[in-house]
Amino acid sequence: MNDNYRAPKELLKAQTLANLSDNKIRIPGIGIRLGLDFIIGLIPFVGDVIMACVSLVIVRLAVKMGVPKSLIFSMLKNIVIDFLLGLIPFLGDIFDLFYRSNEKNVRIMEKWWVSNKHQYIQKHSEEKLAAWKESQD
Repeated sequence: MNDNYRAPKELLKAQTLANLSDNKIRIPGIGIRLGLDFIIGLIPFVGDVIMACVSLVIVRLAVKMGVPKSLIFSMLKNIVIDFLLGLIPFLGDIFDLFYRSNEKNVRIMEKWWVSNKHQYIQKHSEEKLAAWKESQD
């Protein structure tokens, strides 16, 4: 069976890391989501360094997937922006709530992967739909 339509394990790991670091926890009543990036980022400098390392793991997963260097550069740019702005006391912490560099980077990975696997995904979807229609007759 052809698995070209299935997301690679690197992408799934990156999605899990991004969710954990950027939006795992929902604040009741106001609906804002936050993750470990915000919480650990509250520790001056050290927290930002730790979360930049987590972000680099996502980039490493993208490299393993074969994401082009131009997109890797965009991902690194997102990390640098997040890191540098995160260093600003208080304002950097607020910025971390909304910028979500890991989520942005995973979206880059997802878009690249889907654009490369579009025909396989479409074919698999059509096959599944045809099988479902046959089962309805």
